[in-house]
Amino acid sequence: MIKNRELHYQSLSDIKAFEQQRLKETLEYLATHSAFYKRMFAQHGIDISAINTLENLQSIPTTTKQDLQNYNNDFLCVDPLEVIDYVTTSGTLGEPVTFALTEGDLQRLAYNEASSFTMAGCTREDVMQLMTTIDRRFMAGLAYFLGARELGCGVVRVGNGIPELQWDTVRRVKSTACMVVPSFLTKMIEFAEKNGIDYNHSNLKRAVCIGEALRTPEGELTTLGKKINEKWPELELFSTYASTEMQTSFTECSMHQGGHIPSDLIIVELLDENNQPVPDGTPGEVTITTIGVEAMPLLRFKTGDICIRMSEPCKCGRNSPRLSSVIGRKGQMIKFKGTTIYPPILFDILDNIPDVENYIVEVFTNSLGTDQIQIRIGSNNHSEAFVKKIKDIFRSRVRVAPDIKFESVELIARLQMPPMSRKVVKFFDLRHV
Repeated sequence: MIKNRELHYQSLSDIKAFEQQRLKETLEYLATHSAFYKRMFAQHGIDISAINTLENLQSIPTTTKQDLQNYNNDFLCVDPLEVIDYVTTSGTLGEPVTFALTEGDLQRLAYNEASSFTMAGCTREDVMQLMTTIDRRFMAGLAYFLGARELGCGVVRVGNGIPELQWDTVRRVKSTACMVVPSFLTKMIEFAEKNGIDYNHSNLKRAVCIGEALRTPEGELTTLGKKINEKWPELELFSTYASTEMQTSFTECSMHQGGHIPSDLIIVELLDENNQPVPDGTPGEVTITTIGVEAMPLLRFKTGDICIRMSEPCKCGRNSPRLSSVIGRKGQMIKFKGTTIYPPILFDILDNIPDVENYIVEVFTNSLGTDQIQIRIGSNNHSEAFVKKIKDIFRSRVRVAPDIKFESVELIARLQMPPMSRKVVKFFDLRHV
């Protein structure tokens, strides 16, 4: 693996030249070791020696999640004896896929996450509190541990949940940074307020956040982000975007205007519905080619995530392009009464309504064969006036109002954590059940 953390500060032409050289190496590796890509190259008559630029990638078909599900073992490029770690994807958009990692891949993962933490301002002087699971076949939890260790931070592996244990840990080891799902920070605040903990004067000053939208594609804090920031202004929030398939993360710098692309680890394309590149500022599907992965590298893999690319230099001094927060997932797009909606906008609306304790969003096919949205809300307020208020807020934000159903807060909490899930689930797609 070629490490080049300073690539962020080089010119766009130098970044592109670096990517093109690494692309050639990746293609040669796949043509030699990958049963899936050898077959693809032969079936489509692809001469990899003719692919010398990023633009030439357009001559290669994309790889999909269905390919990974159908031919999982064919993506393995090493002898199974070289595999050190096995993980699975979360299965958000289908059956989970198994990924294997070699010792080299684990070293790459550590370097990736150390770079991510560095982007968020962390140094070896920090004590990193991991508020995410490291077990249950979860790549990210292991990556955070390896990355913090690579950076030289002190690390404390608390895991997810249990606010009391989190605050006890902050007090005992004086944690200065944490890796966390942002909605859990609201539970940390609630516990602190009930128990007289002065959280704004704690040692905890930096939170690297995953799993939920913290910022809008325009860079503004979401409702959830604003709630945390208003209560805990001394805690700086950083968004990071990653996936098991990418084995790479995109993290905000101190400017908080998108996640910088680590071009020494990944090549990113943003494609439209016809697999054509979209210009900067236009939403497109994040399509990635991994660099330096040994066991299961991917070529032009369509993630299903819709983002916007920004290539102008960042005020932090880095020239690397950035990605906006995820607008939505292609497989979760809802066509409701003529309006296209992605779940994150629904979450942002619900997070801003007082008396909504928790919720899940369900989408299903109605008797007319079109999409229907039902929101099941945990709340102590079940009045008709509250239903009308909720629907009016939705109409003002997205022009349409979903069906509303009240449930107990306890039931919604259970529904948000299915038995096999590693994280809170707020969206249930019942259209294909």
